[in-house]
Formats: sequence, C-alpha cells, structure tokens
Amino acid sequence: MNVYIANPRGFCAGVDRAIQIVEIALKKYGAPVYVRHEIVHNKFVVEGLKQRGAVFVDELDEVPEGVPVVFSAHGVPKSVPEAARRRNMLYVDATCPLVSKVHREAERHEKSGSEIIMIGHAGHAEVVGTMGQVAKGRITLVETPEDVALLDLPDTANVAYITQTTLSVDDTAEIIAALKAKFPGISDPRKEDICYATTNRQGAVKELATRAEAVLIIGAPNSSNSKRLVEVAHREGCKSMLIQRAADIDWDWLGGVTNVGISAGASAPEVLVEEVISAFRARYNITLETIMTVEENVQFKLPAILTKEN
Repeated sequence: MNVYIANPRGFCAGVDRAIQIVEIALKKYGAPVYVRHEIVHNKFVVEGLKQRGAVFVDELDEVPEGVPVVFSAHGVPKSVPEAARRRNMLYVDATCPLVSKVHREAERHEKSGSEIIMIGHAGHAEVVGTMGQVAKGRITLVETPEDVALLDLPDTANVAYITQTTLSVDDTAEIIAALKAKFPGISDPRKEDICYATTNRQGAVKELATRAEAVLIIGAPNSSNSKRLVEVAHREGCKSMLIQRAADIDWDWLGGVTNVGISAGASAPEVLVEEVISAFRARYNITLETIMTVEENVQFKLPAILTKEN
C-alpha cells in the first residue's frame, strides 16, 4: 500500500490558539474552567480538555458564579459577552482572529447601510456568531447559487457579501459568481474571508487526489472544514471518507486500493494522524510519502488577559 500524507493538514493557528487558551486558563485560574460550546469541533480534543478540568456547556446560564468561561474558536454573537459582562463574569474570548475579521466586516457594512449577504451553512456556530454581530435581519444567508437566484433585496445598488471561513473554495466561487451576476456592483471583502488554512488544506487534498484512489479525512462529523475536504476529494474524482479515529476505517471500502491519501481537518490533532498511519502499518506493508504543497508559519497572539501578570 502506498500511503500519501497531505501537508499542510490538521491544526491551524486559530485552533492551536484556542486550545492553548483553555490550557493556560486552567493553569492560571485552576479547574474548573467553563467553555461555551466545543472549543473546537473535535471530540478527542474536547475529551482531553475535560480530563484536565474544562467543563463544556451550551449556554452561559449553565455557568455558575465565580468561575472563568472561555468562548469557542468559532465566535459568538455580541449578546454573549454582553450577558457575561452583566453578570461580572471573567471571560476569555478564543474566537479565531480570522473569524473576528469577518465580524468587523459585518459591522462595517451595517454602518454603511449595505445589504449584507453571508455565504455559509445555516446553524453552524461560526455563522450564528457572525450574524449576531449586527442587528437581527441585517444579514441574509445564502448556501447555494439557487439561494442567490431567489434573493429579493430592497437596495440592489448597495450590496456586500461576507463568507464563513471554512467553506469549499470551489463551491464558494460559484456562489460569488452568481452574486456578481445578480448584483454587478456588489462589494467584495477587502481580503478573502475563507481562511488560509481552509484554502491550503483543500489544495493539499486536490494534490492527494491526483495520486490516490481513496482519501481518508480525519475529522469530526460536525467540523465544517473537515467535511469540505471530503467534498474536495470527491470533486476531484477520488472516493473519500470522513473518519474520527483509526477504529472508524472501513477496510472493506479500501478493498482493491493500492494508493491511499490521508489528511486531517483543521481541528484534528496530529496524534490521530499517527494513529491512522499505525493502523495501516499493522495491516499492510506500506510506503509512506508526504505531499507538501505549501508551508505554513502563521501564529496568533494570545489574549492579553491570559498573558498579563495578576
């Protein structure tokens, strides 16, 4: 079996920062530290943090008095920190800086009076957080080119769009093309909203698909960027499957395959990639090759509340 490993893969700078925030908060404040929603969409990561004293909840009203709370990397509506301040809670915002950039864009468009369209997946935590940066009803969500065709906006001369950061680059390009055809003067983001890590991981999977007959993507079923990697492989004509751990590998599905690609979503830790490689080694005589498409060296600063002295 020839096994091709995508690089870049796995943790991005925003995910790495968010996990560090919880780890440092546990050291600084002691357990328990509460976290609103999964800090990142990966069960292995969440369970590991639980064992160290993190408590994950859905809403702030589940957080008792006198304990710190961390907001997840996906971002939160403005109503959440407002509620935390009303309760005088100590909170740390782990929102990815690239998601925060989209939040600021939404605010800027609201101030300018633009009709705001967001390309994203309904109900995803990042979309909920971004739409919650402005007044209710100010952002119209579209998921497909067909949604664009149905748009009926009051002011077609002053339209702007923003996007979720973890979308399929190719699918989003089709939606943007539909928006520009319908609204020729539509304003683009100053810098593309789909994040560098999403773009790079999708590019790496495209390269895997030129060599492999099947591609395994390690990631959680609620991870948008991981699911997009599966779709990218399919789009490139390669069969692909999402798995969370090595135990999820369907070996019958791999029957007859001699070239397999492996990548991981931005919230999947490297230990899970090693686990999958070990599973292949236990079953096959493998030749392992890393396929490098681009080097990443992005780092984000930690929140000042965690780095300043008490």
